[in-house]
Amino acid sequence: MGNTFRSNCPITSALDIVGDKWSLVIIKQMLFEGKSTFKDFTESTEAIATNILSSRLKMLEEYGILSKTKLPANKKTNIYFLTDKGLGLTPTLMELTFWSKDYMQEFHPSLNLDKQLDTAQKNKDESYKRIVENYKNWLEDYK
Repeated sequence: MGNTFRSNCPITSALDIVGDKWSLVIIKQMLFEGKSTFKDFTESTEAIATNILSSRLKMLEEYGILSKTKLPANKKTNIYFLTDKGLGLTPTLMELTFWSKDYMQEFHPSLNLDKQLDTAQKNKDESYKRIVENYKNWLEDYK
C-alpha cells in the first residue's frame, strides 16, 4: 500500500483511496448491478481495461473495502464482495446519484433516471438501509 495519503484531511484521504476514475464505479457495479467476478466487470458498459481493473480490485481489497473468495461451484473463479467498509460507501454513491440527477441532466440528457430516484431521495435513510439489506441478501443467496 505504501504512503498513499497526501495529507491528514479526511476528504483528501478518502479520495486517495476511492477518488480515482474507477474505484467508485467498481463499487457501484457490485452494489447496484450485482457484479462479482472479474468477467462481470470486464463486460460492463463502462469498459474498464483489465490491467486497471486488476489494480483497483487489489487496492480495494488491501484497504478492506472488498474481499474475495472462490465460487463454490468453480474453485478457479474469484468472487468479489463488498465488506461492511465497502457498504459504508452506499450513502456516498447515493448522494452522487442524487447530485447527478439534480445537476447533470442538462449536460447529459440521456442519464438513466428512473422514478425510484425521487422516492429514494425523499427517504434517504430508508433507501440506504434497503440497498444494503438487498445486497447482503443477494450475497447470502449467491454463496
